[in-house]
Amino acid sequence: MRHHRVNRKFGREKNQRNALLISLASNLILRGKIRTTEAKAKEVRPFVEKLLTKARLGTLASFRLVAARLRSAETAKILAEKIAPKFKNRPGGYTRITKLVRRRGDASPMAIIEFVEPIS
Repeated sequence: MRHHRVNRKFGREKNQRNALLISLASNLILRGKIRTTEAKAKEVRPFVEKLLTKARLGTLASFRLVAARLRSAETAKILAEKIAPKFKNRPGGYTRITKLVRRRGDASPMAIIEFVEPIS
């Protein structure tokens, strides 16, 4: 039974699922907004928000941890230097999920996940 198991499997093995999350998170960081299925958006949200919270610390150790999780120093640098300072005063909730119409081919619920406007 699946009692209290909150993660979605997406019909993939663990390493494929992790690669999917890392790819979605990297594209979100690079582009600021991505269009994906609702389930994938809901799954990548806590992953990105935890990384952004860690990147806000601004220490070398936090940068290395974020780079290791994203498997890309360039993406971690963008997160730490461009995105994280904008959310310095925000206590959390860095992303927004907006639902869209269902996909035409298979009627999957679609959504846009994006970073919210930072508090001034």
